[in-house]
Amino acid sequence: MNDSVSPPTQRRTAAAPKARGKQDYYSGTPESLNQPNNIGHLIKQVQSSLNRMIDQHVSPLGLTAMQWRPLVMVRYRDVNTPAELSRQTHVDTGAMTRTLDRLEAKRFITRQRCPDDRRVVRIALTDSGKRVAEQILPAVATSLNAHLEGFSRQEIKTLIGFLDRMLANGEQPAEAGGKESPH
Repeated sequence: MNDSVSPPTQRRTAAAPKARGKQDYYSGTPESLNQPNNIGHLIKQVQSSLNRMIDQHVSPLGLTAMQWRPLVMVRYRDVNTPAELSRQTHVDTGAMTRTLDRLEAKRFITRQRCPDDRRVVRIALTDSGKRVAEQILPAVATSLNAHLEGFSRQEIKTLIGFLDRMLANGEQPAEAGGKESPH
């Protein structure tokens, strides 16, 4: 039996299953949206906790949270321009430029103008950058596994399914006035 989980890019292409009827869990009152019950707040807390732990694991590599992601994107996803790194990591171009400046100063990356289009800058990992990038994913896996301590494989799959459904629901166009569409 294969207990592996499909990559996010494969999972998120599937549409969320149609709900039988719209059921609102939150009513827009302080009581219904208080922090212990607010799924948005809980997800943000989990994300912050993950980031803190990953930061602790990549810090010995000389990296911060902002710096490890571009190295991973260049190494494993063949993303090699500042503009595409900004889009893929949801970071503004100015912040990405500053991050790349720091990575270049640490000699983890090089930047070169594209000979065909001087407006385009290509990013490449140095040998040192490749060695550091190879150590990042184990640090991320360790952090994720620590947060999933005590969960069964089935619970993890269920959690991923729930989060995928939330993402798919969030991609649906907002309904006018908060009412269901007649179609």
